[in-house]
Amino acid sequence: MIELDEQQQRARTWFESLRDAICAEFEAIEAEAGSDARFDYLAWDRVDPSGAPGGGGVRGVMKGKVFEKVGVNVSTVGGALEGEFAKTIHGAGEDPSFFATGISLVAHMANPHAPAVHMNTRFLTTTKRWFGGGADLNPPIPYEEDTEEFHAALKAACDAHDPEHYPRFRKWAEDYFYIPHRKVHRGVGGIFYDHLESDWEADFAFTQDVGRAFLDVFPRLVRRRMASAFTEADKAQQLEWRGRYAEFNLIYDRGTLFGLKTGGNVDAILMSLPPVAAWG
Repeated sequence: MIELDEQQQRARTWFESLRDAICAEFEAIEAEAGSDARFDYLAWDRVDPSGAPGGGGVRGVMKGKVFEKVGVNVSTVGGALEGEFAKTIHGAGEDPSFFATGISLVAHMANPHAPAVHMNTRFLTTTKRWFGGGADLNPPIPYEEDTEEFHAALKAACDAHDPEHYPRFRKWAEDYFYIPHRKVHRGVGGIFYDHLESDWEADFAFTQDVGRAFLDVFPRLVRRRMASAFTEADKAQQLEWRGRYAEFNLIYDRGTLFGLKTGGNVDAILMSLPPVAAWG
């Protein structure tokens, strides 16, 4: 076990409670669709390169009638970052010690009219302390109504804390969730933020509200679309967009790189990949 200070423990407790609430809601959606699908949880331990305890996490995966594959992971890890990678992490250039706790979620839906989604929020400690994360919607078949509702929920969460947050974090998401070699965005956007370190209590409260906003809006979108009729062409479009999602996560995603570079559980890190995808 790694020792946690008060802030680290509070953040960990929140991410785990958010995981429990989200998984319960997703299982309820499966039940509404006549499925008995449940999350399968697997705990894993991380050993720091020094040999000292490095924390660990729990990978949660469900495969059902509505959620073809959804992963909800929580982790709390610490130790020392290795080599040149340490210099790329905020506050770790001279001292490679780090701590990270957070939740990461990716849902790939069975019905191509139901949007895929990503959500991640986290708290990191090096010589600095900060929150980061966000959420973005990835519909194979976009609906303006869904896009507007998703953004409205995130905007409300942002506006409750700082009117500058939403325009700044929405633009950050547009820039970040972009596939340069395809010259397309990964989806219809959302918010993305990092290095939020102005006031710990305020930043923690904001990060909690992002999680609550996601829990409020995304299940609504799923229930709206999960029983929609679809064609083979619709399914083909979904598989093509899943391929692009996989390309982004394997080539550009910072979270994937951080997890692999810090000795995280490989299966948990790559749970974001879709169960089936297609390329050209």
